[in-house]
Amino acid sequence: NGGVSQSRLLLPACSHVRAAGRAGRHGAAAGRPAPAHLLEMNRAALRVSLLLLAALGRAGAGSEHDQEHGGEDSPHSRDKGPGHSHWSYEEQEHWGEDYPDCAGTMQSPINIDVAKTIFSPQLRPIQLSGYSLPAKEKLKLKNNGHTVVLELPESLAITGGYAQQYRAVQLHLHWGSPSGPGSEHTVNGRRFAAEIHVVHYNTKYDNFKEAMVHPDGLAVLGAFLEVGPRENPYYQEILEHLYEIQREGEEVLVPGFNIAGLLPANLKLYFHYNGSLTTPPCYQTVKWTVFNQTMLLSHDQMSMLVMSLRNDNDKPLQNNYRLAQDLHGRRVLASFQTTLISAKQLPSATVGSQSCPSIRAAGSHSLVFVSFAEEHSSSSFHAGDVLAVLFGVLFAITALAFLLYIYKHRSQNTRLDSPTKSKVIYTAATTENTA
Repeated sequence: NGGVSQSRLLLPACSHVRAAGRAGRHGAAAGRPAPAHLLEMNRAALRVSLLLLAALGRAGAGSEHDQEHGGEDSPHSRDKGPGHSHWSYEEQEHWGEDYPDCAGTMQSPINIDVAKTIFSPQLRPIQLSGYSLPAKEKLKLKNNGHTVVLELPESLAITGGYAQQYRAVQLHLHWGSPSGPGSEHTVNGRRFAAEIHVVHYNTKYDNFKEAMVHPDGLAVLGAFLEVGPRENPYYQEILEHLYEIQREGEEVLVPGFNIAGLLPANLKLYFHYNGSLTTPPCYQTVKWTVFNQTMLLSHDQMSMLVMSLRNDNDKPLQNNYRLAQDLHGRRVLASFQTTLISAKQLPSATVGSQSCPSIRAAGSHSLVFVSFAEEHSSSSFHAGDVLAVLFGVLFAITALAFLLYIYKHRSQNTRLDSPTKSKVIYTAATTENTA
């Protein structure tokens, strides 16, 4: 985006310089010194040109920094002429005209059809490192006109669950409007109230900008948000500052907090597939993890998210989600068995339903497609874990029976060897005793 803006802004700056040069050459060709007022105009034009070039240099540096912080964390040009770099969710069907990857065959988000997912025991629990930040570490929170972005230090990382390590870059949210939900991914056609994305890049690359064009460059952790009965303290760390960044481009520094609290407590259960950034440039370089457990926000918190921000047109920033894209033959893997329940166990698709049977203290609950045992336990198990528990129980029962047998056997021996029994002695009768 920044490159296009620069190419347009440089034109007037260069025209001033060229005009000044032509005026100087014209005066010299005439064989007389240029008038004082003309020289002063030339100097003024030169000063203006230098100021513009300096401003453009700063803008270029800023756009490069934005580009390194995610596809959604980049300002867009307000010029909406042909071939412009501006994009909007209302015109998402035309993104492919300016950004070819947006018309590719590995696009995100997708609808997760649970019945068609493939269980993969190779998918291990996601492990996070450095996600708990001290309050003294300040984080930049920004309204970029498309979403709210929280920039993250690179000390945050994914250290397990992926083949390589990935460093965090930023997180952002997608939401709907007061009249409808706004998650990007859907499950069995159901759209949730909102969705969080935590963006990471592969540590084998020097930075996000380099990584984002490689097939294994990016990893995004996604989780659905729903309305629950009480306030979520972790999301409040972000939501309470939204009033300070209501307009596009506004930013504020917020104290560090436990970023892991924004994600589900159970990082074992998730879906995985290869996809793309969900906004232009839509690079198809993202390894997606969509968690099975949703996060719960209070009704007031969800309203705050949906109603607080405004876009570049000073209109409410709402419905900032992309519609589901075709799979084009891609496989969606699951880290757990999804065939353990029937469709009859699926609750209604009403967003914000509070009929969930297990609400966790951290403000989350499992999605509709978890097995009964997983839904009613604080930590769900893989098939191997279940077998391990069963073998453990059988071993404990066997050991207990063996101990009871030994105890009973020793008790019998003790009674036989007791000294009180030795007082009764039976002897054969002799002839003397019978005489």
